[in-house]
Amino acid sequence: MEATAADGAVAVVRETSVVSETVVVEPAPRRWTRRIGVFDLETTGIDVTEDRIVTAYVGLLDERGAVIHDEHWLADPGIEIPEGATAVHGITTEQARAEGRPAAEVVAEVTHALRTLLSAGIPVVAYNAAYDFSLLKFEGERHGIATIDSPAPVIDPLVIDKTCDRYRKGKRTLDVVAAHYSVPLESAHEASADAIAAGRVALAIAERFADTLPEDVQELHTRQIGWAREQAESLTEYFIRIGRLEPTEVLDGSWPVRS
Repeated sequence: MEATAADGAVAVVRETSVVSETVVVEPAPRRWTRRIGVFDLETTGIDVTEDRIVTAYVGLLDERGAVIHDEHWLADPGIEIPEGATAVHGITTEQARAEGRPAAEVVAEVTHALRTLLSAGIPVVAYNAAYDFSLLKFEGERHGIATIDSPAPVIDPLVIDKTCDRYRKGKRTLDVVAAHYSVPLESAHEASADAIAAGRVALAIAERFADTLPEDVQELHTRQIGWAREQAESLTEYFIRIGRLEPTEVLDGSWPVRS
């Protein structure tokens, strides 16, 4: 006989003629949340085809959101870092030139670190993944490095949050969404802080919407492709309606790498 406790555990009651024994069996953890990679870039701007990596972070979190491995990079992007970008992440052109490593080396190592995680079937969390993975791809092409053209499995808390809590009002920037899910975010726009917070947001979303999201990470990855496309179509319609886009313009909904 089974009874379900309030916390989701299952109490299995074994009855005999002499005694009844109750064994509490905890629910199995969601498979894709046991280990997650996290990834973030800070860059010279927002154009994925032209802008360059300044700092990068790739880490590995356990199911509680604790960091169990991480790698940091500071690159010399080879171009001037605009003042606006420096105001966001704090790295100046002078600092990047003096302390940063050659961009080609950084791009190659970041790509390798991500490829290692993905090849092992470990999902990589990236907030607004299409930006980071697309910029990394174009950086790889720029430096003659084999790119990750179809990264999978990828978890994008931005895409999932917009789907699972579609009608919540307010901005969906990482700091706002992190606060909504009670995830601390210190030093926002610092690659490691943003990546770790995004990973913890993904874990919080997985817990809150456990009845909605698939446990299989490949299925979740595939669903996000459709969700991202639908979100881009909806935003395109809105921007056309308010005059921010021409009727012939379309936002790119490709995910997790922009076409």
